[in-house]
Amino acid sequence: MATTATNAIDEPLSALNAVCPYYTMFPLDFPFKVLAGRARKGDWVADPFCGRGTTNFAARLLGLPSIGIDSSPVAVALTQAKLADARAADVIRVAAFILHEMPKYVEVPSGEFWKLAYHASVLKSVCWLRDELLRECRSNSRILLRAILLGALHGPRTKSVPSHLSNQCPRTYAPKPDYAIRFWRKRRMKPPVVDVLDIVRVRARRYLTHRPQQTIASVQLGDSRSAEVWRGRRFRWIITSPPYYGMRTYIPDQWLRNWFLGGPDTVQYEPPGQELGHSSPEAFASDLRKVWNGLAGHAAPSARLVVRFGGINDRDVDTVDLLKLSLADSGWRLQTLVDAGDADIGRRQARQFLKRQPSPKAEHDFHAVLA
Repeated sequence: MATTATNAIDEPLSALNAVCPYYTMFPLDFPFKVLAGRARKGDWVADPFCGRGTTNFAARLLGLPSIGIDSSPVAVALTQAKLADARAADVIRVAAFILHEMPKYVEVPSGEFWKLAYHASVLKSVCWLRDELLRECRSNSRILLRAILLGALHGPRTKSVPSHLSNQCPRTYAPKPDYAIRFWRKRRMKPPVVDVLDIVRVRARRYLTHRPQQTIASVQLGDSRSAEVWRGRRFRWIITSPPYYGMRTYIPDQWLRNWFLGGPDTVQYEPPGQELGHSSPEAFASDLRKVWNGLAGHAAPSARLVVRFGGINDRDVDTVDLLKLSLADSGWRLQTLVDAGDADIGRRQARQFLKRQPSPKAEHDFHAVLA
């Protein structure tokens, strides 16, 4: 039997999907509508570029088992939270316990950025929470607390109740230190004094008051070009949106969240070793083909592969031809190609957060079947 006969998402149950904004996200209704009414009970769902776990969360809403792979620690932490289950009260209790145990001295990063980004008392609490969650983060409550803090780590200041821990910042990506310092100095903006536990309390209740049923699922930090990461699973559905050709700033643009997860307290611009090749369209397509090949070897009969793909404006390449090239001799046969609009719809991957920008490139959904 199919999982559901409706394409409607239960909005209260989907609240957890917004736990932390991520600038390369695609809308939840994309994977949900692909699966709803078509996937059958027990069908495994995979996403080799899981990002903030939208595909895995859609599978959870429909009661389907899933697995996600990503090379970004931030992506993996957020996806783990989308698969976890705990009461808001339990998450709040864990945060209160950790903060209650905070010693008088806590090591904090040095430099003008950190002094202007966070009030000294807030930075101390954030660093202590970071230390404790790096030491122990196996329970569902701690996994969800970590994601809540990642979402609150930086964002805009509000005129009413504080919603973020930082001075004025974007929500979806971390500002680079030099730019941020100039911005705050020019406007004489000082970091706010906020109650860290209160922000956790408000967010936990917002995201966890309604909790979808937990399903069998896993996520891991890894390279999806290696077939070994799939651990013998047999997938009926693969729904994903790989990095767009030329987009290589995932870690630098999430450097503050990456720091909270154990990364350096400065921006690292060197691309990670597990990144797809971006030296040429052919190299990029070849690496994607390795991913599709590995999935084909772990796909169940009549498996479906659905890929949302587009482009960025500083790379002059036909993105449809590029994705088709990656599917050649991959074990998958392209059936249909659907126009998905552009990245201004739903704030998707090609959307850049600049006031002036050229029109984003169109995105397409590629539907393929096991050859």
